[in-house]
Amino acid sequence: MRRYLVVGLMMVASAMQAQVVPEALEYTQIYDYLDELATDGVIDITEAIRPFTRKQIADLLQVAQAKDSLLSRRQKEDLQFYMQDYALEMDTLPTYVTYGHRHVTQWKTAVSNLSLADPSLHILTKDKIFKLRVRPILGMDLCVSKKGVITKRWYGVDVQMDIAHHLSIWGSLRDNSWKGTGLLKDSYFPTSYDKIYGARLSQPGYLNNLPGVQYKESNFGGDFSDSRGGIALYAWWGRIAVERERIQWGDAQLSSNILSAHNPAVPMLTLQLTPCKWFQFDYFHAWLVSNVVDSTYYYVENYREGETRIHYRPMNKFMAANMFTFKPIKYIHFSFGNSIVYAERNVQAAYFIPIAFYKSLDHLLTKGMGIENQNSQVFASITVRPVDHLRLYGTFYLDEFKLARLKKSNAEKNPISYLVGFHWSGWPVRGLSLSGEFMRSYIACYTHSIGVVNYRSNSYQMGHYMGDNAQSIWLQLAYRPVSKLSLKLSYTQDTKYNVYDYVRKSIGTAIAQKPFNEKTWRNDEVAFKAVYEVFNNCYAHVDIVYNNARAFAPSSARVASEDRGWNSDGTSRDLSGAELQAYYLNKFSPVYLQGKNITAVMGLSFGF
Repeated sequence: MRRYLVVGLMMVASAMQAQVVPEALEYTQIYDYLDELATDGVIDITEAIRPFTRKQIADLLQVAQAKDSLLSRRQKEDLQFYMQDYALEMDTLPTYVTYGHRHVTQWKTAVSNLSLADPSLHILTKDKIFKLRVRPILGMDLCVSKKGVITKRWYGVDVQMDIAHHLSIWGSLRDNSWKGTGLLKDSYFPTSYDKIYGARLSQPGYLNNLPGVQYKESNFGGDFSDSRGGIALYAWWGRIAVERERIQWGDAQLSSNILSAHNPAVPMLTLQLTPCKWFQFDYFHAWLVSNVVDSTYYYVENYREGETRIHYRPMNKFMAANMFTFKPIKYIHFSFGNSIVYAERNVQAAYFIPIAFYKSLDHLLTKGMGIENQNSQVFASITVRPVDHLRLYGTFYLDEFKLARLKKSNAEKNPISYLVGFHWSGWPVRGLSLSGEFMRSYIACYTHSIGVVNYRSNSYQMGHYMGDNAQSIWLQLAYRPVSKLSLKLSYTQDTKYNVYDYVRKSIGTAIAQKPFNEKTWRNDEVAFKAVYEVFNNCYAHVDIVYNNARAFAPSSARVASEDRGWNSDGTSRDLSGAELQAYYLNKFSPVYLQGKNITAVMGLSFGF
């Protein structure tokens, strides 16, 4: 009996995955390479849920290796290059040789093997029960334009380990700083607000695709840190984890309109099940950051002798979401799910049910008392590859829905967002690809009258970075001429139309207005970006970006809840002309990128 038990345990262990550490979304090169192989029909990936785990990526690379007859010479070289980075996930150590020089130093002990691969340390015990990777993080970007020079530097460390084919533990810290004398010149900052925030290119109100961050100081400076990590238990059929990572839900290349990873990473309890090839289930419960003060929750500090001070704490804010992904046939993937953003004193046990329709649970918990319910959403994503080299996709986000609004006689529109896109790759020229994306979000999408349950965390939009009543057009031509080199030429046109606040008694008037009517802000951007991976975990890049950000003053009369400026006491104003244009421009654009600019960015990075 004991012998059978041992054999059974060995079979279970052999079926386990290895190291389910998420691969950072910032490592765009590996995701671009996987997209290329998938569009060429070499591998099959689930586009609607990211990030992938390092083990998933390693498995996909091994599938591509088994089909190397379908790969070009450059793709084969890239394959060997990336397989060295994911060697531990394949139960081995990096051993590559480049230009006749060995870039890996190895030591062998009685119980383990070690390798120093540029610039990472790998440890693999002989029984393969313990794996460890330690990578330094170090980088700097230099941004130059007519408005001055900005430097961004970051440093830290990334540690990943796997124990007994059951447990993965990982953590990373990146300390970041944006600085620039050009940003501090008074001539660039027309208001005191801009002097405080001028050095910040990423702010919750800015309409750009830069990752959201939480600065160390609330009202000045450009320094911030980013600590991510987690612990996961896993088997071949799925995993459960506590982690803090950026996630993207919904197939997209520029920015998803479901979950875009635009907000800072949040701590989550996550569950992923993959019991068969044609089905995947994802769920998370997240602890969001409300940035809304709770006047009933505070600390009392002994500030001076005989003097105390009160420090108010933020209100609790949570989110639960699920996504079901089906692959009925090889070239069609369909995903759908729902979510809820809620604010309670403590977490609500009902929202820990992974397979649930959360709006129904919300009605159960709130409607009987006649109180305001929470903020729920429904969404879907579909990816189709009708022929080799072509991928078509679309995502749909429903914030609020009433059947009566579908009637032509009803001027009100349901707050929805939709996105469609395509990716053409590998024909007639190998390594050349053409991509495009179109997004529209209607009035009041992503918004709510109760600030603490809006679709944001750290005040950053969790959906598409353009928010509601907005449109985005994106085109990109990319070319990978040789191994490890990526060249991209893109055009982005982002347009924001009439701006409305979600005021409960006026929202009917707002959503009855014509969407995409009068422009309030627009940015056109043409960007050339070149990235070369010097070796694994090290890359150099050069970007040349032209942008033209300007604002417009609507000519129509202001309607209830429309944002045309605010007084210092919080009452609305009705600005017009140049004054209103300046208000919108400062509201949606960092000063450094206002107007016409040509910005050159050069950088080198170890780690991502």
